Amino acid sequence: MNKFINALLLLCITACQVEKKPDGMQKLAVSENKRFLMTADGKPFFWLGDTGWLLLNKLDRKEADQYLEDRRKKGFNVIQVMVLHTIPEKNIYGRRALIDGDISKPDTTKGNLPADSTQYDYWDHLDYMVATAERKGLYMALVPVWGSPVKSGKVNPEQAKLYAAFLAKRYRDKTNIIWMNGGDIKGSDSIRVWQNIGQTLRANDPNHLITFHPRGRSQSSFWFQSAPWLDFNMVQSGHQRYEQDTSRKETLHYGEDNWKYIEADYKLKPIKPTIDAEPSYEGIPQGLHDITQPRWTAADVRRYGYWSVFAGAFGYTYGQNSVMQMHRKEDKESAYGSDELWTSAINAPGASQMLYLKNLLLSRSFFDRVPDQSLVAPEAGKLLSVAQPEKYDRIAVTRGKNYVMAYTYTGINFSLIMGKIPGEKVKASWFDPRSGKTRVFGEISNRGTARFNPPGEKKDGNDWVLILDSI
Repeated sequence: MNKFINALLLLCITACQVEKKPDGMQKLAVSENKRFLMTADGKPFFWLGDTGWLLLNKLDRKEADQYLEDRRKKGFNVIQVMVLHTIPEKNIYGRRALIDGDISKPDTTKGNLPADSTQYDYWDHLDYMVATAERKGLYMALVPVWGSPVKSGKVNPEQAKLYAAFLAKRYRDKTNIIWMNGGDIKGSDSIRVWQNIGQTLRANDPNHLITFHPRGRSQSSFWFQSAPWLDFNMVQSGHQRYEQDTSRKETLHYGEDNWKYIEADYKLKPIKPTIDAEPSYEGIPQGLHDITQPRWTAADVRRYGYWSVFAGAFGYTYGQNSVMQMHRKEDKESAYGSDELWTSAINAPGASQMLYLKNLLLSRSFFDRVPDQSLVAPEAGKLLSVAQPEKYDRIAVTRGKNYVMAYTYTGINFSLIMGKIPGEKVKASWFDPRSGKTRVFGEISNRGTARFNPPGEKKDGNDWVLILDSI
């Protein structure tokens, strides 16, 4: 009898472990110092996003579950998704989003989700995606309408207001929504549309954060820094190499230096959190449109991540070329030279390495972290990289009350000015962004200037984070 009871208990324990779901999702808010995001109970929220842009209209229920589960397991907590990529728009079941292509007239049916998935209307399908993401502990950063149909005149300001009210009322009671106004467009293009969407979302939905997704090589702060509806800034640093970035007018000429966008936002008033939510994607051609160009690699997306976060960003968004467009075997064509199915591309090496950045930042005190380039001793800037003089050899430094972190992309030797954190000595460690492993290499004096020699030879992609902890 006892053996039978023990067996039942063991079965119950095993079942409970299998059925265990993520903790209940909480409302997100801006931290008290206006630099970060946090959950309603005051815990740090490090945004680790993935660009699942065409999730809604390219994947069915089973495929969506597969994708979202993969991203959950890899540590992502935000999925960036277009609600309307084009106008008119249909989902994979052939259901249209709008009546007569009018954004103010969503094509909805009454009742709950039907048992037959082919009978879902467009918005039922989005409801399912939102609910599935919630069960997996994922926030959905929803772009109401992409910029291109707006720019082409398919949305006027009054239609935008009615549409935004529909979205806000439908999803304001969901726990896992973030609003991402705009969509790869300058705020100055159709600015009344974007203002109406932002203002209407805020008026009808006080529960969720709102930002603006700008054009490549620009940032939301260009146009909406003082807008009351904009809770945090967003950067799209773009996909160009240094020499490919020839922007001259409204956008900036930063090339691959995405940290410069974060640095610029960090100085603005009123203070608002900022993030690079679209740097170069893994597997996409450098420069974007010429598919004969080399493609960005896992090393590159790591560099963009550490550079931007150490410059003061509250998180980071990863992207993969085939995943962002959900490239399927049924597709007759693909964008930007995508030659891999999304089901395979979700396993690109960079996707798994993003979790290490998130875990590193959450392993130390969070809300007191600041960027601090003053710790870099002057001689470090004189050392040159063969691949890109001075650019890739940047030493990016951030610190909290009791720690310093310094990132090198090329494994170059560098020196830091000590004494910015407490203690006569500090514990020194090397953190490997490729594996997420840390190894302590000693205790050193916390005075004067100290020189550090990262493991391995100097080359692009031999990236390391030096961690100094107060003892």
